[in-house]
Amino acid sequence: MLFKVLGKALAVLTLAAAFIFLGLWQLDRANDLQESKKIIPNSTIYQLADLAMPATSLDSRNVGKKVQLRGNYIQTFRAPNQTDLAERRSDWEVALMQVDEKSAILVLRGYWKDRLVEPQIAMSTGVDLQGVMRPRQFEDVARNAPGVISRLDSSVIVSLTDFDLYDGFLIATQESVADGPIIRDRIELAPPESKVGGYYWQHISYVIIWWLMAAIVLYLPFYRRREESDKLAL
Repeated sequence: MLFKVLGKALAVLTLAAAFIFLGLWQLDRANDLQESKKIIPNSTIYQLADLAMPATSLDSRNVGKKVQLRGNYIQTFRAPNQTDLAERRSDWEVALMQVDEKSAILVLRGYWKDRLVEPQIAMSTGVDLQGVMRPRQFEDVARNAPGVISRLDSSVIVSLTDFDLYDGFLIATQESVADGPIIRDRIELAPPESKVGGYYWQHISYVIIWWLMAAIVLYLPFYRRREESDKLAL
């Protein structure tokens, strides 16, 4: 009899703990969603090595941070059918920048139509770059072809280079060479969408539901005991 009572009590506590845990998880999701919507100004300019490593997934906490580095452009690609912050669809110029002896990163330099309005940059030309870190794109908007990439993602050019590639890409905001700055229109993109789905109050409503379920599970044994006592009293 004692083991039966203890078993029931353990089952009730386990089920209630599961509902409480689910409520806490849902609350974390709600908080993450709120945090993802906050735009925190950050004027710090980082070195690329401070934010990312080649052949390693980009930490989402470093998305949107400013980066400065010096390197050489070694390949150029056209990225067709891309959409900027103003929702204008156009082709973009994306270059692969070698940052050291073994690694390289994709750089969104500007619009494809403007690629010839700047001084010609040879592979040996050192470029001082300032840019903004962005995550890789996941959806193809074109077909891969010689000199053309389907999306801004280093994985689509792995077979074209022996360098270790960084995850994500940089949006160039400033470029300069020995002769001076490179003047061209730069591209602005919409902030990355939050990976946390749903709405804040939707998550909060689930928190209330889970915790209400936990309260019901804990209260149910006492309710049954009181009901049985009332029957015996009759």
